[in-house]
Amino acid sequence: MKTKTELLAPAGNLEKLKIAILYGADAVYLGGKRFGLRSYGGNFSFKDMQTGVEFAHARGRKVYVTVNIFAHNDDLIGLPEYLRQLDNLKVDGILVSDLGVFSVVRQTVPNIPVHISTQANTTNWAAVRAWTDIGAARVVLARELSRHEIKKIRDNCSVELEMFVHGAMCISYSGRCVMSNYMTGRDSNRGACAQACRWKYSLMEEKRPGEYFPIKEDAQGTYIFNSKDLCLLPYIGEIIENGVNSLKIEGRMKSIYYVAGVIKVYREAIDAYYNGVDNWAELLVKWQIDLAKISHRQYTSGFFLGKPDEEGQVYNSSKCTQTADFVGLVREYDAATGYAVIEQRNNIKVGQKVEIFQPTKASYYQVIEDMQDECGNKITAAPHPQQLIKMKLENPVERYAMLRRDVR
Repeated sequence: MKTKTELLAPAGNLEKLKIAILYGADAVYLGGKRFGLRSYGGNFSFKDMQTGVEFAHARGRKVYVTVNIFAHNDDLIGLPEYLRQLDNLKVDGILVSDLGVFSVVRQTVPNIPVHISTQANTTNWAAVRAWTDIGAARVVLARELSRHEIKKIRDNCSVELEMFVHGAMCISYSGRCVMSNYMTGRDSNRGACAQACRWKYSLMEEKRPGEYFPIKEDAQGTYIFNSKDLCLLPYIGEIIENGVNSLKIEGRMKSIYYVAGVIKVYREAIDAYYNGVDNWAELLVKWQIDLAKISHRQYTSGFFLGKPDEEGQVYNSSKCTQTADFVGLVREYDAATGYAVIEQRNNIKVGQKVEIFQPTKASYYQVIEDMQDECGNKITAAPHPQQLIKMKLENPVERYAMLRRDVR
């Protein structure tokens, strides 16, 4: 029997790691304080990484660590010691994009599987074979591949394949971009991208200073480099059948609400595929509604169906939208009284209708009828950020369940 396709989640910090695993991820990928491409993603101290690895392994899940910067000479200083520390933590894999870093990893910690990052821009079966021949255990495919190209790679290669199925798309080729370096001095290929592709731009001819020309422009300006977000949920079955071993979600810098919501949807979709459900179309509509409740730009299939055209871009704004707001996180639940201790995350008050969605149980809606502060005093609203409140819930809930309010 073939191994079930892995659902791989982003973990920007320890809380996000726990949320990802509780909501159904088979594995998480994260960065330490050095050598990764998300310097502003929170990232992990070795103490937190150890806690995270223990939390994951206790539940049969895996942890992969990014060491995927494009390394300069100075970046190699301290790398062997860092790798030995990862080995001591018993991480399950290391992601690299640089051939020199790959060599150092193989020499220093030969027992840890090496995964080739999407930053290596692997777009053909010959490149996958080349990485395999020197010891790679898995190759993360470039985002710029169609369904037919992915299938051909699978047909010609035996190594594990991983691909992104959801999240933000970079305007440049699998992340190789120097806009941030040029405009802000922050090196996008060494973990400090300023996301300059999301900024507003105008066109000006050299000999006409101050005279701006429209580029599909409206009153808000134009965002000519701003890509839509990737969403391959409708094609999960085909991707699995094409032999992809791991389905990857982008978003180490996103919120716990984002991680929980996306992972829950893709967990249900993967399980539904393997269970052979006969109401896939109905479930797909539900899942797409759920994904709309999470912060996102308009969705696109990226390169999966073929090269994207202008419809793959968002020209009038770089802002994300969502149809629901995250308002509370369940910290504790007392089955005897039906009260939950909830950490407030947004405006929440008596009379609001909220949805409670949970790591493994079904979601449900209820109207808030009773709220108390920590001392048991009745309140009508939670005025303080991250205030702990008590709330009567109509049904039992799991810890780390989330409350959200529709804003459509």
